[in-house]
Amino acid sequence: MIPHPGEFAALLTAIFWTVTALSFEAASRKIGAIPVNIIRLIVGFAYLSIFTWIFRGFIFPVDASYHNWIYLILSGLIGFTFGDLCLFKAYVVIGARISMLIMALAPPMTALTGWLFLGERLTLMNMLGMAITLAGVVLVVVKRRKDGLNGNRIQFSYPVWGILLAFGGAVGQAVGLVLSKYGMGNYDTFAATQIRVIAGIAGFTVMFTIRGYWKEVFRALLYTKPMLQLTLGAFFGPFLGVSFSLLAIKYTETGIAATIMSIIPVLIILPSVILFKEKVTVKEVFGAVLAVGGVALFFIV
Repeated sequence: MIPHPGEFAALLTAIFWTVTALSFEAASRKIGAIPVNIIRLIVGFAYLSIFTWIFRGFIFPVDASYHNWIYLILSGLIGFTFGDLCLFKAYVVIGARISMLIMALAPPMTALTGWLFLGERLTLMNMLGMAITLAGVVLVVVKRRKDGLNGNRIQFSYPVWGILLAFGGAVGQAVGLVLSKYGMGNYDTFAATQIRVIAGIAGFTVMFTIRGYWKEVFRALLYTKPMLQLTLGAFFGPFLGVSFSLLAIKYTETGIAATIMSIIPVLIILPSVILFKEKVTVKEVFGAVLAVGGVALFFIV
């Protein structure tokens, strides 16, 4: 077995999710966030089913316990249906790079959720890490504007709606991760991901039926390039990314795994500049590094 398997899995997760964020942003800009949400889960479930059939002999997680099913379903509904719906809409409004920076708040939220529901301890150093991470995010999303009447005014650098959506994504990821660890136990990580994906598909199916989104979903299937981008994102997201995130929290502390996975805001800067021609300021780079540094400090002790 490789040394530090949990930490290595978390690092791979960060790389996978960087590819996923860029792929889904590109697809969402062309066909909308709503179709991307459910199609990528269906494609991801197909990848997972083939994998578990080959390596486990089960195409469906029939060997999971009631405990596994209950908490992993809750995790899937909160993480995928709520969290990812918010995140994918944020991709369209403020872009993947800023969305993933705000997602750097997820690790401190994970620890806070663990403190509230699992009785985990929060130290003074933890609180300092939270403050630094929040400062890094605020540095990027807030700016001063000169006002002739009132002097300097503080305003958001990006649409408030997009920032709130990305924050909702961070909450969904944090709560979903804690529920995943509790619900998975020693169960297979890829099969556990299957259960989460099933819950996500079910949640979106109910929502789309009530809201009448299916025409939009079927229309999206006609666009070849976005579907290829979506398929690529599904491979690195619901299949590899989510599975490796569960592998990470299985073999190391949830906080350590979340910390390593939070380097996405730094990893995504260069691809965003190259692929989407985004203009990145020194302040934004510093804010991204500060946010990730705050997360690292949060879990030093």
